[in-house]
Amino acid sequence: MALISQLFGDEIYDPFLSMVNKCPVLNTPTDWKETPEAHVFISDLPGLNKKEVNVEIDDERVLKIYGERKEEKDDKNVKWHRVERCRGEFRRSFRLPENVKTDGVKASMEDGVLVVTVPKQEVKKPEKKMIEIEEIKG
Repeated sequence: MALISQLFGDEIYDPFLSMVNKCPVLNTPTDWKETPEAHVFISDLPGLNKKEVNVEIDDERVLKIYGERKEEKDDKNVKWHRVERCRGEFRRSFRLPENVKTDGVKASMEDGVLVVTVPKQEVKKPEKKMIEIEEIKG
């Protein structure tokens, strides 16, 4: 235990916290809920504004949320004691179901929380066509 204190100071080392901070998926938590009218995605992006976040849907119905958390300019007179907030690029992707209407997507952001609303549409069921069976006379 003394070795851990020497390496990491008085705070307890948390390997899970280190993994979360290095992983862009775990560090960009996103909830996905479905209402009768839409699929709604809610992403926590603290410290970011809408100019630093991109939202797009491609032709294969994949919703992509991505951006970058900029590194702070390092001042040589500053001594960091702990760095836990993730920096760098992040990207989340979600394959949307067939019932989405991709041309009506709306996104808003307030206080570091991004909300993406993807409206639903009714999916046409394939039509059944009865095939008449002919009798072969031999």
